[in-house]
Amino acid sequence: MKICIFGAGAIGGYLGVELARAGADVSLVARGAHLAAMRAKGVRLLVDGGERVAQIRCTDDPRKLGPQDFVIIALKAHSVPDVVESMLPLLGPETAVVTAVNGIPYWYFYRHGGELENTTLESIDPAGKQWRVLGPERAIGCVVYPATEVVEPGVIKHIYGRKFPIGEPSGQRTGRIQALHEVMVAAGLEAPIRDAIRDEIWLKLWGNLCFNPISALTHATLDVITSNPGTRQVSRAMMLEAKAIGDRLGVHFRVDVERRIDGAGAVGAHKTSMLQDLERGRPMEIDPLVTVVQEIGRLTGVPTPTLDIVLPLIQQRQWAAQQASA
Repeated sequence: MKICIFGAGAIGGYLGVELARAGADVSLVARGAHLAAMRAKGVRLLVDGGERVAQIRCTDDPRKLGPQDFVIIALKAHSVPDVVESMLPLLGPETAVVTAVNGIPYWYFYRHGGELENTTLESIDPAGKQWRVLGPERAIGCVVYPATEVVEPGVIKHIYGRKFPIGEPSGQRTGRIQALHEVMVAAGLEAPIRDAIRDEIWLKLWGNLCFNPISALTHATLDVITSNPGTRQVSRAMMLEAKAIGDRLGVHFRVDVERRIDGAGAVGAHKTSMLQDLERGRPMEIDPLVTVVQEIGRLTGVPTPTLDIVLPLIQQRQWAAQQASA
């Protein structure tokens, strides 16, 4: 089985090592010093108190790899539209595209049903570029729960979690979803097949859409955001607005708001990915986690007053960070 991981950062590199060790024919698309280090010394994974090293084909030129069985997109979601055309050489007639990205994926309304069937979302897929180039029919949903970090070029540290729920947009149990499940399980990963993968997407997004921007605005960790009465109330308000949108779309939330907030608080003094990106001078995932929820709110006629306040604040924070580093 040929698997290309496009974006071999923390999550992509972790997946690459584990899948390669399970016998898959894995290739990685990366760039810069991280790529150079992986080529020179292999991909090093710090996990379970030890180190695993995998010699994996690594490149910054997808044209050298040819068509794949699976392309796993493990980039930051906001960076995908700019590179989507470079994925074309990886796509054969039967290639599946696994969207291991945060937030709402480009294919969300494919095989969705209802008035929004086949709607593209401008905030995450400008001009429908991913929809046109990759095609929604190739898509397999994947929700990423593990925490990993690139601690130095070529070296990835696994912090916690092995769960990657996967599912077809249609909810069907296809041959390709079963094959993906089997290779991921062989790699020691948890890859439950979900009949309603959108429910899983919303469950993770539910926390990300509020905790991430609040943390970047306040520099607070999850334990503080969820225990402070003020920031907890802002989180709750944003989540209830998102739930109203999800309810309109037929999403089932298997936990209530308070339990979801408490679950995030139990993680402890953890910096969200958005705060980490801000501190490292990287673009933040604002559109896939926040702007897209506002956009879907507009499409469904659901008001989002709290989100409408927080969104321009975090957008302004990113603009100020960019000005400071210019």
